[in-house]
Order: sequence, then C-alpha cells, then structure tokens
Amino acid sequence: MEKDFWLERWERKETGFHQDEVNPYLRQYWQELGLAKNSEVFVPLCGKSRDMLWLREQGHTVLGVELSPVAAQAFFEENGLHPHRTAGEGFDCCEADGIRILCGDFFDIGRDDLAQTIAVYDRASLVALPPEMRERYARHLASILPPVTQILLVTFDYPQAEMSGPPFAVSVGEVQALYREYAEIRLLAQLDVLAQNPRFRERGVSRLQENIFLLTLR
Repeated sequence: MEKDFWLERWERKETGFHQDEVNPYLRQYWQELGLAKNSEVFVPLCGKSRDMLWLREQGHTVLGVELSPVAAQAFFEENGLHPHRTAGEGFDCCEADGIRILCGDFFDIGRDDLAQTIAVYDRASLVALPPEMRERYARHLASILPPVTQILLVTFDYPQAEMSGPPFAVSVGEVQALYREYAEIRLLAQLDVLAQNPRFRERGVSRLQENIFLLTLR
C-alpha cells in the first residue's frame, strides 16, 4: 500500500476509520500495563486520534507518528491546542501540552526517537496495513523499542474475502506469528462486535471480532 493512498484519504476527508470518542478498550484495559505517570507512550500511525488526549490525561507524555500533515494539524486544531512546530531531518514535529506528533514515515523512526518510550498503543496501525507490510511493521517496531516495552494492541478479525481493507482482518494466529519471536503475548479479550458495527454489516461482513492483546517485548 503506497503512502499516497493515506495522504489522499486525509486530503479528501475519507476518514471513516477515525473514532470521535475515546476507544472503550483503551479505557478498560490500559490499567493492565501498570505504568507510572510521566511514562512516554508511543502511538504509531496516530492520525488525529482522541485516544492521545486520554493518554495525556492519565499523566503520560505521548509521542505519535503520522504520515499526513493534514491529520496532525487537524488533531491540534480540533482540540484547541497550539503546537510548537519544528522542522527536522526526516520529520517535522508538532508539540503541545505533552503531546508530540512526528510527521513522516513510520519506517523512518529509529531507536533514538523512542529511547524514552515505555509503552505502545496500537489500535489502528497494524490493521491499517495489508498482509505484505505487516511482517515488516512488526519487525521494525520490535527493533526500535527498548526492551520490556509493553504494547496494547487491538485488532479486527473477520472473513477477509467478504470485505477489502483497510481495516484489514488480523487473526489471533497472525498476531502470534508476527510477534512471538519478539514478545510475550497475552490475549486479554475476544469480543463479538458485528452488531455494534453497521458499516461492516453493510459491506457484507458476516462475522466480526475485536481482539485485545498485551505484548511485552523481551
């Protein structure tokens, strides 16, 4: 999937994947990580997610990475924040009230960028990628995070043949295959959510689960 796909989605405001409310699984399961306040949380492919505000309200500093400058600008504008902007090599940075968003390609993030990171929140990152990119994503993420970093991961699982992604179907088995080399994997919950997602039913999906995982890097 090319970068232009996502840049054009944001330019055209085709952002049905964006949630206006804080994700309920984040509220319910974040405590499982047991983080101290002021811990840095990384949010890959963050878009303009309001989940970043909730994480900040818990006392964390938040670092997001987002390909689209339109999305990053919208996050700060829609939440009444006035970011300080700096241009850097590879990334432009927007920062306000303990939330930083790096504008650029996730695959250009390096270890130095995440040296202070303690945890990752991935609700819409892994599922945004087609199969051929997910292995690269997991490998890169594991390679740039400090040891023992925890990842709260939320995925969709449905019959992929019934709907073209994104969001793509990512099964429990695939998560295990992607991450077992790098992390301890704990499945926190499997939930049948088709009834709560009419847009999936309208597209012909017959089964829809959301799976919540806690990964701990070795």
